[in-house]
Amino acid sequence: MTQFMTSGNQTMVTEFLFSLFLHLHEGSLLLFIPLLLIYGFIITGNLMIFIVIQLDISLHTPMYFFISVLSFLEIWYTTTTIPKILSNLVSDQKTISLAGCLMQMYFFHSLGITEGCVLTAMAIDRYIAICHPLRYSMIMTFKLCNQLTAGSCLCGFFLVLPEIVWIATLPFCGSNEIQQIFCDFTPVLSLACTDTSLVVIVDTIHVVEILASFLVIALSYIRVIMVILGMPSAEGRHKAFSTCAAHVAVFLLFFGSVAVMYLRFSATYSVFWDTMIAVTFVILAPFLNPIIYTLRNKDMKYAIGRLFRCQKRAVGVRR
Repeated sequence: MTQFMTSGNQTMVTEFLFSLFLHLHEGSLLLFIPLLLIYGFIITGNLMIFIVIQLDISLHTPMYFFISVLSFLEIWYTTTTIPKILSNLVSDQKTISLAGCLMQMYFFHSLGITEGCVLTAMAIDRYIAICHPLRYSMIMTFKLCNQLTAGSCLCGFFLVLPEIVWIATLPFCGSNEIQQIFCDFTPVLSLACTDTSLVVIVDTIHVVEILASFLVIALSYIRVIMVILGMPSAEGRHKAFSTCAAHVAVFLLFFGSVAVMYLRFSATYSVFWDTMIAVTFVILAPFLNPIIYTLRNKDMKYAIGRLFRCQKRAVGVRR
């Protein structure tokens, strides 16, 4: 049941309704099972990558350190949205409280921005490793890696905070139906019964941050590719390309979906295409990342194999 609170002459909204789930009816269970399997794969895959990198000494390098951080963030990033989507698919009450909606928006965007910053750090790492290999060990120390990770977290969790605090002060007194599968800025702000033009300034800051990260990453990989193409050894070129291929794939997947989702400017899409873009951004991209980092990476595959062999030997000894 939708809840409202009377304030003066206005009825204030205290919770929002995800109206898209109302039209699914019997199809909800058909979507619930594959989504639950996808969510389980995302959590298991990223957790396995994180644990393997922590346990395998051969993977204790800056590159794999950033991959482990990205996998850790991805676990929490998907957990901010997918469990609530699963709940809405099977529950009769397809609502979320105002406080819950604000929390979902905050953590979803904070973790997303943090991931973007970590991807930027990964691009810089690959640039130094390939373009300045003799100075790599002196520049990319684990102290610097920790500082870049801490800076990414600070950037992510503080950059979006002013917008969340501002939205928390807005009155919501009209419709409470969110035309999206999760709480996001645009569908929530469209329900506010006051002027929200201030969001243009905040959105501009986010656009600058996204474009800055994109340019740093793009320029780094362009330079890396140019250096790789100039390598005299075919074996060296192949090894360098295989190392960077996974990073470039994740970069294109992440920033491609971000661009379609948030850099649309005045362009508007139908509810159907808005939902499809959100599914790609929230579900498909996180689903593909563990696959890219394991199938495209020989070191990761060997490390996972070693871990399972050690587990089998340990079980055999106990028996």
